[in-house]
Amino acid sequence: MNRAGIAIFVKTPSLSPVKTRLSAHIGQRCAEAFHLASAEAVASVSVDAQTRVDLAVYWAVAEPEAMLTEVWSDLPKMEQGAGALGERMANVHRRLLQMHRAAILIGADSPQVTAERMVHAVRWLDSNQPRLVIGRANDGGFWTFGSNVPIPETVWRGVRYSTHDTASRFIESARHCGEWLELDPIDDVDTYADFAPALHAIRILPHPTEAQRRLAIWMSEVMQRGGRCS
Repeated sequence: MNRAGIAIFVKTPSLSPVKTRLSAHIGQRCAEAFHLASAEAVASVSVDAQTRVDLAVYWAVAEPEAMLTEVWSDLPKMEQGAGALGERMANVHRRLLQMHRAAILIGADSPQVTAERMVHAVRWLDSNQPRLVIGRANDGGFWTFGSNVPIPETVWRGVRYSTHDTASRFIESARHCGEWLELDPIDDVDTYADFAPALHAIRILPHPTEAQRRLAIWMSEVMQRGGRCS
């Protein structure tokens, strides 16, 4: 059994609306293409981290139907389950802790993440002491969260997500659960305005994965066309 499990949260374009705020500017097809390419970049970094620490990588898929298809077939997958975001994160986190000593959740829309950050999180959680880790997003949310202890349902359900103070409120609500580590904050890509900072962050990575390089080229081409796919 791997000491830690990490689940990448994704939606399936043919089954769910994807990146709706982004699609308002660049269109549905282009937003879906970004989601898939960004998820691939996050997965490639997770697999890179897997070569350095004892880690299992999963897709956490939003739709039950996707479990029965070939979509997301390159990694083991699990259902997010029903409910609002907090309930779905609680469900995946709980399932990971049933299989591993530590559970980490990560979004698919922070493609500039590095294996070093993930390795740091896994090593921090590899402890007999109760520990938690979070990476804030610059918009007030968080791009990753993990722990080696269960988190009360009241914490998951009691926080308003997608607000300017989501991460701060989540940390405060779970302050009693153990010792915290904060990773470096990074940007999520939620709107077209987030393209430029995310693209810059990928370009300055010392060792980007091939999936990150492909995504950077694609994003650059979209920006050169003023936010339009070819």
